[in-house]
Amino acid sequence: MFPFFLLGLIRLGEIYTSTGKLKCSLLHRGTLPLAILILVFFCYRFMSPSSQTLEDLGAEPRMVYLQPKVLSPIRKDVLVVTPWLAPIVWEGTFNIDILNEQFRLQNTTIGLTVFAIKKYVVFLKLFLETAEQHFMVGHQVTYYVFTDRPADVPQVPLGAGRRLVVLTVHSHTRWQDVSMHRMDTISRFSEQRFLREVDYLVCADVDMKFRDHVGVEILASLFGTLHPGFFQNSREDFTYERRPQSQAYIAWGEGDFYYMGAFFGGSVAEVLRLTKACHEAMVADKANGIEAVWHDESHLNKYLLYHKPTKVLSPEYLWDQQLLGWPAVMKKLRFVAVPKNHEAIRNP
Repeated sequence: MFPFFLLGLIRLGEIYTSTGKLKCSLLHRGTLPLAILILVFFCYRFMSPSSQTLEDLGAEPRMVYLQPKVLSPIRKDVLVVTPWLAPIVWEGTFNIDILNEQFRLQNTTIGLTVFAIKKYVVFLKLFLETAEQHFMVGHQVTYYVFTDRPADVPQVPLGAGRRLVVLTVHSHTRWQDVSMHRMDTISRFSEQRFLREVDYLVCADVDMKFRDHVGVEILASLFGTLHPGFFQNSREDFTYERRPQSQAYIAWGEGDFYYMGAFFGGSVAEVLRLTKACHEAMVADKANGIEAVWHDESHLNKYLLYHKPTKVLSPEYLWDQQLLGWPAVMKKLRFVAVPKNHEAIRNP
């Protein structure tokens, strides 16, 4: 475009030299500086590669953020990577703008499973309302609510690209059985529909609320969450299943971390493998007349010991402020327990 503009300007001015003086037949002395200014602008705008925007070149918009410093880690007070090179997610270890853009480009869909069985349905409204404020904001989310009381599922306004699916399931007399049957239910529904409907599954307890941002930084092939009561302890203090007769058995001297069963997930395929394996292990235990000390959580820990998670979430993502306070190492409390009377809520 620039050469044609220049030719037009020259033709317009009919610049020539006569008697040693520069003359312009159409460009008067007052308009010549303006013409030069326009000429310089067009020259810079169209001839300088550095001035061209990425939109001009048909590329994606640029992202501007602080350069990461290899020798200046943001967190020096906590472990940020496991011995098998899985990141441990703490506040300050990720840039959510970069991650949001990456997952947006993949058009990622996330399923959030939650069990609202018997009296636990009372926690569902707060769970969903706070999830709408803090969970995967700006991304496509499907809430999968498993309940034996579908009529009691509250109507909660949902944002664009978010939907709620109520899945009716049977209840069980003991709360332990309710907890253990989650693995079977999640594995069956993963095969039947989740594999076709979402990319990732996040499995959470309902008697919780989202207090701060929980987004795509948690997503990975397989993730587990550090138990808030044990993240500072040695493995000898972990409440693993220690009886060799159980499929959940972990020997003394083994183990990396103690994971809590209230928040785990990953790709649908990996969650299917995990939940199916845990269910089959619990079936085997039942046939042998044994029940793991912490039920499905014990089996989860056994599975994650031999199938290492590709990402580990810090206790920011699972906390009980009433029980544990707010220590300085916790920069944010993201997913927290709702105060409750366990005996009253568990019993019929």
